[in-house]
Amino acid sequence: MPLSPTATRELLARLGHAPKRFLGQNFLVDGNIVRKSLELARVAPGDEVVEVGPGLGTLTTALLEAGAQVWAVEKDRTLHAHLTEELAPRFPETFHLLEGDAVEHPLAGFTPANDRFKVVANLPYAIATPWLDAVLGGPLPSRLVLMLQLEAAQRYTATPGTKSFGAISVFLQAAYENAPGHKVSAACFHPRPDVESHLLHLVRRPDPFVFPTDAKACIRACFQQRRKQIGALLRAALPRGNDFWRELLAARGLDERARPEEIPVAWWIEFAGRAPAWA
Repeated sequence: MPLSPTATRELLARLGHAPKRFLGQNFLVDGNIVRKSLELARVAPGDEVVEVGPGLGTLTTALLEAGAQVWAVEKDRTLHAHLTEELAPRFPETFHLLEGDAVEHPLAGFTPANDRFKVVANLPYAIATPWLDAVLGGPLPSRLVLMLQLEAAQRYTATPGTKSFGAISVFLQAAYENAPGHKVSAACFHPRPDVESHLLHLVRRPDPFVFPTDAKACIRACFQQRRKQIGALLRAALPRGNDFWRELLAARGLDERARPEEIPVAWWIEFAGRAPAWA
């Protein structure tokens, strides 16, 4: 599979395929980044790995050659056909390819038998947040190594009290710790993206929390009106008299006048964990 910009351009020309911006098709052309992805994910023979948007198969090939079982989902029909022709015959027992939308199939059709599986992906920028939100519904991978737009990586790992801190930050940080990642130059892709990229490295917490669907909807609604005070937002969002949140705020020394982005992740977990609120 290609790694150099020249080899990538030649293969795309043979396939008659022009990279589609709306699908975030920026192909990796740097072997060091591929190796770094596998290193961060600690990929070992026999590992079960999910990949999103395998594209031309550069990262996929490295995962398969490392001895991993790979489940991949590719939306582009031309690239899906290419992978079926080139990679499937080489790895008939370990390569499992699904044609479809990654947001609809966040784990590429894989049904985990345990909690040790991983995700390693050069994630298309356009679907990063909805895909991650779907993954955070569980079952949770033990480790994720994701190539992302730098702005997205900063939003996911933002701390309370900053403008970047939002609902997806809460959902992610309740389940994962941010481990050291890796800065990635635009020169590592073809075509070169107009944004900076980052290899985000996430490790599942020993006690990960998965937010109930109703709680997630409420939290999203709060952050969509982030200039409003948390007290006013929750009074509007919850049924009259359902004011358990007042006690939770007081217990942590938080004021009802605080904005959503000022509330720590631990409080949101306590808030969502109050089952009577969602009964």
